[in-house]
Amino acid sequence: MVDQTAAPGTGERLSLLRVLGPAHVWALGVGIVLVGEYMGWNFSVGKGGMIAGLVACWVAGILYTCVAMIDSEVTSTVASAGGQYAQAKHIVGPLMAFNVGLFLVMAYTMLESANAITVGFLLDTVANMSGHEGLDQRPFIILAILFLAWLNYRGVLATLTFNFVITAIAFLAIIVLFLAVQFGFSATPLDYTAITEEPLPYGWVGILAALHFGLWYYLGIEGTCQAAEEVRSPARSLPLGTMSGIITLLIAATLTWYVCSGLLPWEYLGQAGTPLFDAARVTGSFGLMVLLFIGTIFSTLASANGCINDSSRAWFSMGRDRYLPAWFGAVHPRYRTPYRAIVFLVPIALIFALGAPLDQVVTFSILSGLLGYTFMSFNMIMFRRKWPLGSIQRGYVHPFHPIPAIVLLVLCATTYVAVFLGYGTQLIAMLLFYIVASLWFHFWRYRFVKRGDQFTMPWPRPQGY
Repeated sequence: MVDQTAAPGTGERLSLLRVLGPAHVWALGVGIVLVGEYMGWNFSVGKGGMIAGLVACWVAGILYTCVAMIDSEVTSTVASAGGQYAQAKHIVGPLMAFNVGLFLVMAYTMLESANAITVGFLLDTVANMSGHEGLDQRPFIILAILFLAWLNYRGVLATLTFNFVITAIAFLAIIVLFLAVQFGFSATPLDYTAITEEPLPYGWVGILAALHFGLWYYLGIEGTCQAAEEVRSPARSLPLGTMSGIITLLIAATLTWYVCSGLLPWEYLGQAGTPLFDAARVTGSFGLMVLLFIGTIFSTLASANGCINDSSRAWFSMGRDRYLPAWFGAVHPRYRTPYRAIVFLVPIALIFALGAPLDQVVTFSILSGLLGYTFMSFNMIMFRRKWPLGSIQRGYVHPFHPIPAIVLLVLCATTYVAVFLGYGTQLIAMLLFYIVASLWFHFWRYRFVKRGDQFTMPWPRPQGY
């Protein structure tokens, strides 16, 4: 398929291919996030106990449902690569757009690093179980990132088709584990006595602290927006893929908490590296153990694969608009992918995967995502105010406006407090990093931006302007 876009004053330039459907959007969103069921979410149990972990699961579910609703409306209208970055560019302004683009890139790149760390950790665990201690995890971490970067380099259709298959298998593994445990195929029965004996070991503050890692259940569902320029019908595919994705994740998150909390002591669960795999080991079934090993590997690969896709699209979009050097805005002449952005971000992911602890990498990703969600609240209100219903065509209109935006803002503010309780120093350091980056853009980089070229939506003049 050939798809070319004329650039003002430059003749024809290559653009991304429109080859994706709703299933690919679902695979991108769920594929990025499903690893949150296989690792990371359980740190919320360590923060406040089993009940706190469940509350964090559902409160974070409300937060991300608001994110999915808002994103479905805005992105089905602003159908451009870069997702939330493109939204900020058209609705708010350049400084906000630069920051949102940076939030996206760092959130997905850190999530990619966390996935690679988990691959190495799981293989080391299995090697120890087999009597081969001291496995060097680094070659597997490097190989996973390089293989997925190569896959993304070669084309988006093959990348997300691969994601669809392995994401579906990883999701089915959770369902099979739940059914096996629920219907008595486990040597260890479900036991929830810890809920009554010690429901809140750290009191009510534990529920607040648990919200930090509760976001890991769903972090990345907003990545469906990054495919906006590569789907055949944005108005249909993006809302359908995003909303079905959040429903899938709500089911998977609840089943994960139910199984793991019933099979593993909360003290162990709160610090486990691969909780679902550990739960399968406790059942005594070799078949379940193998299935959840495959599910964990597939979920981490699907997540890292989607993260490379999303972070590179955001970086590519910023380069194309000259928010970053225009060199990053190139499309591969054969594979039609943002290949320079893909290659550039690989060393950054490797540095964090090989040199940072998992909880620190997870927190970096969560905080970057959280800053982006905070922007969405204001973005949605400004979008409806500037272009009310009926003024422009929307592929999807989310109900109950402005309640989702307000709920999202309140939950984001609460989560900042939760993060500060355990990772205050990292929170402050990250905010300083983004402030310095903003100053760099404002005082240096913005002079290279061609304001007229970056606005591509054929919208009427905003109301009140």
